[in-house]
Amino acid sequence: MNTPDSFADTGAYSLLRTALALFKKTPKELNADELAAVTKQARNEYAIETRVLRSPEAASVIITEQVLGHAVQEIRARFSDEDSFLAELEHNGLSLQALQSALLRQCKVEQVLDSVAYRASTVSEVEVDIFYHMHPENFHRPEQRSARHILVTINPDFPENSPENALRRISEVAEKLKSKPYKFADLAMKHSECPTALQGGELGVFARGQLYPEIEAVLFKLKEGQISRIVETEVGFHIVQCAKIHRAETMSLQKARPKIRRAMQERSRRNCQKAWLASLPAAPIASQPQK
Repeated sequence: MNTPDSFADTGAYSLLRTALALFKKTPKELNADELAAVTKQARNEYAIETRVLRSPEAASVIITEQVLGHAVQEIRARFSDEDSFLAELEHNGLSLQALQSALLRQCKVEQVLDSVAYRASTVSEVEVDIFYHMHPENFHRPEQRSARHILVTINPDFPENSPENALRRISEVAEKLKSKPYKFADLAMKHSECPTALQGGELGVFARGQLYPEIEAVLFKLKEGQISRIVETEVGFHIVQCAKIHRAETMSLQKARPKIRRAMQERSRRNCQKAWLASLPAAPIASQPQK
């Protein structure tokens, strides 16, 4: 199978791929402005791909039937059966042959770019060490707290949620917790008006600066397992529990080295690809389809 050499051959697939990437919609679901943006990007990407495929490096690249078949199967596997797969292709203006042609082009472009990326220089241990010491903030995790809460909201439209009644209700819960702190999750499920009630009031893990200031000020003074006094925020009254304290930690160079090397090597590969692409002759812009 020859690699398609016009936008008309792969346009439907290019539009579909770009629409899903940009808007998580198919082209038929886009409004006029979205479709214009998708069409422009798809044509720009096509022009870049054409430059790649006209390069000397592309001349020796061969996509086997096995590789192409695997690419098609990856898409086919998203559907429950063959009929659903083919129906979706038709709905998006694609035939099986058109999909294969588009995937052939995509596979060849990716293989050429991969071969270019291999030219990137290998990141040295010295470069890794320098990066670690120049970017300490990347390897420091601040103290974090796992938090639970019980919330009674304030809403003047409902008598039971007037400020006075909300405070009375949360105070009753607070009294119960004084004698039975181990019942926090049960009481959250029963009384909290936050969706987290279904998870026993679990809010998650937080560093400073991620919660309401009133809650944060209390949470980061609690000991592990300790329960707060009643805290008022703009949404209502809370009782907060510090479920766990995650101490601040700085990752050692030894531990960080593989992560740094992978990130730097990937950046080197991308830079190598960008420089190579910039050196290629410009491809003619795909013509607009006839109306």
